[in-house]
Amino acid sequence: MKMLKIILLCTVFISVSCKTETEKEEEIVKEVVEEVKTTSFKYWTWITANPSKSNDEYREEFKNYKENGIDAVLINTLADPEVLKKLTPLATKEGLEVHAWMFTMNRPGDKVALEHPEWYAVSREGKSCYDTRPYVNYYQWLCPTRKESRAHILGLVEQLAKVEGITSVHLDYIRYPDIYLPIGLLPKYNLVQDEELPEFDFCYCDVCIKTFEQEHHKNPKETKNVAIDIEWKQFRLNQIKRVVDEAYEIAHKYDKKLTAAVFPYPEMADHMVRQRWDKWNVDEVLPMIYHNFYNEEVDWIGFATKQGVNDLQGKQTKLHTGIYLPPMSADDVSKAIQLAKDNGASGISFFDGNAITEEQLEAIKKSKK
Repeated sequence: MKMLKIILLCTVFISVSCKTETEKEEEIVKEVVEEVKTTSFKYWTWITANPSKSNDEYREEFKNYKENGIDAVLINTLADPEVLKKLTPLATKEGLEVHAWMFTMNRPGDKVALEHPEWYAVSREGKSCYDTRPYVNYYQWLCPTRKESRAHILGLVEQLAKVEGITSVHLDYIRYPDIYLPIGLLPKYNLVQDEELPEFDFCYCDVCIKTFEQEHHKNPKETKNVAIDIEWKQFRLNQIKRVVDEAYEIAHKYDKKLTAAVFPYPEMADHMVRQRWDKWNVDEVLPMIYHNFYNEEVDWIGFATKQGVNDLQGKQTKLHTGIYLPPMSADDVSKAIQLAKDNGASGISFFDGNAITEEQLEAIKKSKK
């Protein structure tokens, strides 16, 4: 009998140890999916405040979202707490959660920041985002390492977190400029990016270089192949993480959550924009799984969702799949919602509210039944 028990234990051990990584990942996703089934699957949409819109027009817009299955609105007020104070009660009265969506490291037209040219991120070419913007004119990125620029951003987080009625402060552009654009966008800029190009590689300002040198006793500008300098890459990942972690403390001080719009999954975000969001202190992430930006099919939404869910295993952070609506049919939207559910997401967000068609709204509403 004793020998039989030993044989049985050995058999169990062998069967467990022989599981492939894929099988282990499948088990993780199944566990998360089952957990999601016991809670509500949240539907979000991103919108931008329009100063020309009346309160009645907003009430009608918010009512329309709610009646068609939307649970939460992420409102971009250009980090203006007064606009947020005006819109929040209008949305919450219609039964919607409100999340204060703000541009974080990328601060286009920020009047305070523009008075401080030294706050801006500097490329490996030595050009500052203050007057030389990568890709598009609204790319005006601040340095996350410099104390003053970081304090400015965190001050904006605090102003929004103080607004009564909101559920979270939502960080967007919480990263560096794109070292690699999504492949589907390259033709628009007539670019080939098969290596890290110096004009898109940030930040090489004096403060970043000095701080890195103090920690690692070398200057990345003198590195022969900076793309494979892992310490330099990790340094920049850590600078973004610090901004997020400090924002998390501020949001929670006012009993608000911290949420963030991020790139599709952590390894991809790391590669493309120096953003490793599975390491952050953040309550919820909304990865922008915009499949058409990457020349992918709709089913890629399921793959990227699953990857992010796996990477967050063991953390309290919830993942809500973000999708880009304009090119999608109503059938595609229905499929995307199901893919998000099947792969462990806690919800799905639509970019953006004003782009949702009647057919897409009907698909969203139908999916909740």
